Amino acid sequence: MSETTVHGQAHTAHAQAHTGQQHPIRLYLLVWGLLFVLSAFSYMIDYLGIQGFVRWTLILVFMMLKAGLIVAVFMHMAWERLALVYAILLPPVLVLVFVALMVSESQYTIFTRLAFFGATP
Repeated sequence: MSETTVHGQAHTAHAQAHTGQQHPIRLYLLVWGLLFVLSAFSYMIDYLGIQGFVRWTLILVFMMLKAGLIVAVFMHMAWERLALVYAILLPPVLVLVFVALMVSESQYTIFTRLAFFGATP
């Protein structure tokens, strides 16, 4: 009797493992709506004529929010194991950190050249 119960539970677990994840359509529609709103805000920056550092900061913030939503929901990163998330997301983040370091070093280099040689680049 208990062998039948164990076999039935194993079969149920096996069937659930192969069905995959089913997320409600409401979640996807909500994310599409948020992406639309964030894109509208991004276009409003140009429409309102915002300029300078504020403009680029807002554009980058909206881009990162949209990318985060896409990665989390449509690439199913919100439901993956932490190790897989790190394996996929950590390398691009590290590349961005290295790019920021290179930009910082380039600013230092141009400052040093201007200070010691006095010529424009």
